This record gives sequence, structure tokens and C-alpha cells, in this order.
Amino acid sequence: MQVGIATGAARGMGLACARRIIGTVDVLFVVDRDGDGVKQVAETLSTSSTRVAPITLDVTDRAGVRSFSETAAAEGTLRAVVHAAGISPTMADWESVVRVDLVGTALLVDALTPLVVPGTAMVCFASMAAQLAADTVAAEVDAVLDAPLVDDLLERLRRAAGEMIEDSGAAYGVAKRGVQRLVQRTAIDWGARGGRINSVSPGMIDTPMGRQEAENQPMMRVMLDMTPLAREGRPDELADAVTYLLSDAASFVTGTDLLVDGGIVAALRTAASRAE
Repeated sequence: MQVGIATGAARGMGLACARRIIGTVDVLFVVDRDGDGVKQVAETLSTSSTRVAPITLDVTDRAGVRSFSETAAAEGTLRAVVHAAGISPTMADWESVVRVDLVGTALLVDALTPLVVPGTAMVCFASMAAQLAADTVAAEVDAVLDAPLVDDLLERLRRAAGEMIEDSGAAYGVAKRGVQRLVQRTAIDWGARGGRINSVSPGMIDTPMGRQEAENQPMMRVMLDMTPLAREGRPDELADAVTYLLSDAASFVTGTDLLVDGGIVAALRTAASRAE
């Protein structure tokens, strides 16, 4: 039996990705904190070729994540994983953002590593914010990000980054940079097992979470106006990128980040260089 996993699958980009996995695996676990949401998704997506099973899970729950990995292992061979679960800056304080977006990702990757076999592929969601953070993050902050499962991560991060990390927007970019770096390191171990892992960095995407950010951050309007393609992205466009990274067409692609942002990072960097 081929097993697939899609986290953050109750809505938005996670749901769009879950739809693409249908038909490519025998069993698909749709995972979210919103238990009612994933139950509804499972009822909607189940087909004769793919059984869809809902899982209610907080990815920061170490024991819960480990238990889920055992459930997935019992079903068969791990084939495809999309980890889209996460929170945005307006949803929580900086500590929660780091716990969910970085620590939660690291816990899931760690729990699934023993399940990796030839043909396993995973895509973790990072963000264009991580690409931008890369231009300013200090080496000592990166060093802290590279040990995301230590008990005193938040204290270490606060010491290394200073007061700036207490802004949830700054913490978001830093946490997502940690995800990108996690993927790079993990690709080495997974490659020895015949598996692949990559990240995808969305720009401004028309989802409920994206709309919430836009309503609370005026800068989002400015960035949209600067986007070379002059529009927001659609969840299905992110799912297209993820589908490629999970497929055999990307069989030689691992340990990298795919930026899907309509060109806004390029525009911002170009504007910054011209202003110097």
C-alpha cells in the first residue's frame, strides 16, 4: 500500500495539494488541528482508488506526531508528504510562530525519517519571507535555527536575534528560513535512503490566511503592486509546484527551495539594489 500525507489540509494550499495526491497513493492521511474540517475533507475526497483518512493533530505535540508516524507506517510504504500546516504572523505571538512553523516541521520530519524508502518524497512549506530574511539573518541566528528540537530553542533564538525576533512578522521569516535549512540538511540523510525532500516558498496567495494577512498588513498592498505578474497566486498554482516536486519528473531534485511568488522577491531585491 502506498501512503500519502497532507498536513494543513482543511483549507487553502494544504487542501489544494491534498486533492493532487488523490489517485497517486492508496491511502491519504489529511491532517489538521481542525478536526471537523479534515473530516469533511476526507468525506469529500475519498475515491475508489484512494482512501482518505482524517487525522486531528497539533504538529507541536511531540508524542502526537510520533504516534501519527506509527499509524502511517502501519498502513504501508510512505510515498508522498506535503507539510503545509503552519500559522502566519497575525495569528499568534512570535514564540507560537516559531513553535508551529519551525519546531512542528522538524518534529514531523524527524518522526517520518525512519519511514523513508526509495521513492519517498516530501515537500515542506517555507515562505518568500524566508528568502528575504536570508539577506539579513546573522550567522549566529542560523546556528540556532539548525538545532530546532532543543528544549531551549526560544531562549537561544532570543539571545542570538535580539529584540527584533519578538515581532511575529520577523519571527515568521526567521522560522521559515529554519525550514529551508532543515530541508537542506535532511536531504543528505534521506538521499542515503533513496528519498527526497524539498521546500516550496509561496508568495502572496489568495487563501483565507493570506487574506487575513492582507487585511492587517498595509505593506501587503504595496508588495502586490510591485509584483511583476501583477496579481496574487492561486492555491492550485502552489499545488502545481508541489505536484512536480513529489513526482518522478523531479527525481533528481532534492534539498532545494522552489520560490513561487510571481516575482515579488526579485522585484524587492532589484528595488533595494537600485536604491543603494
